[in-house]
Amino acid sequence: MASRVFELIEKEKERQARTIELIASENFVSENVMKAMGSCLTNKYSEGYPAHRTSGNKGRYYGGCYVVDELEEYCCDKWREVFHTDYHVNVQPHSGSSANLGAYMSVLQPGDTILAMNLNNGGHLTHGSSVNFSGKLFNMVFYDVNAQGYIDYDDIAAKLREFKPALVLAGASAYSRIIEFDRFRALIDEAAEEFHAAGDPDYHPYFMVDMAHIAGLIAAGVHPTPFGYADIITTTTHKTLRGPRGGMIFCRPELAKKVDSAIFPGTQGGPLQHIIAAKAVAAEEACTPEYHDYIRRLVENCKAMCDEFIRLGYEVVTGGTDNHLFLVDLSNTHPTLTGKHVQELLDAHDITLNKNCVPGEKRSPMQASGVRIGTAAETTRGRTKEDFIEIARRIDAIIREDLAASAEG
Repeated sequence: MASRVFELIEKEKERQARTIELIASENFVSENVMKAMGSCLTNKYSEGYPAHRTSGNKGRYYGGCYVVDELEEYCCDKWREVFHTDYHVNVQPHSGSSANLGAYMSVLQPGDTILAMNLNNGGHLTHGSSVNFSGKLFNMVFYDVNAQGYIDYDDIAAKLREFKPALVLAGASAYSRIIEFDRFRALIDEAAEEFHAAGDPDYHPYFMVDMAHIAGLIAAGVHPTPFGYADIITTTTHKTLRGPRGGMIFCRPELAKKVDSAIFPGTQGGPLQHIIAAKAVAAEEACTPEYHDYIRRLVENCKAMCDEFIRLGYEVVTGGTDNHLFLVDLSNTHPTLTGKHVQELLDAHDITLNKNCVPGEKRSPMQASGVRIGTAAETTRGRTKEDFIEIARRIDAIIREDLAASAEG
């Protein structure tokens, strides 16, 4: 009997095959990652942690976990190898959002103050949106970008002293430049020393990094690492890491018990062992020279495409990119166009990207004045710098044709 589910899966497979994929948070996983996700491990319930884990846990709540114990410990070991770190790692978070929730709850209480990047300037939904748990549970204050679109480190320094946050968060979902984790650490330590001198010896905010978008670049050494600077680091395992949809938390060893308890039993039940297996496969792949070469190429491709958009007369936030994505700001060059319109227009031509707010945004997030473009997925498919330059020209031609048709109408 025919299954509607598998008909729709085949339909989506066909859509992916014909589409140019430029969504910065998407990628194409290997056959082995998909095999692990579709394995018999989905049948196993394994609440808790491997019995030999060093964070003070008491093992699993179910029997028959000796194989998945070995698998989960292997997965943790491989991710430490990927990032060349001795940090504790928890591979159980079901998503990046789950990882962020667990990270917050491990060291904060509801109502505590978090200093994070302004969402209109590149921050993520879980970095303080009023409609998200982060904005509902915590007192969120935001640092901004400067007139050129770069993180304003002076603003961070000022707001550390003004709001005295319990946690400072670095990381973004739409920021195209290097994030200076060492500078964040220095600003936090300087502010803490001032509070100590003023008679508050116990104040020292946690430093958390959400590296979800740039994790692959950090693994390959083309972006500075947060390890050694941050107390807690979260990431997704898809995007530039080319693994399954899921999350992870790294932390300094002394926070391991708090982090593990915040995930289970704090915010999740049983882990997804089939996804943990796929995460382990992705970690194996991320250790290879081929993966590091892929990351270098995707950054080169992104710069080439970004430069072509600038040559064609478009404004790019910060005037360029250091990573796998960039933002095209339509506000001045194409004031009649919204990001939503461009997204839908390109969808009709089998080019997929997403609308995105830009610094100083005057439209709603559902309309937006910009689009976000990424090169991770199409680089996986083997596209070159020349290919991405040609795609930029194709997008420009589609937009010009649409504007001409509107003018005639």
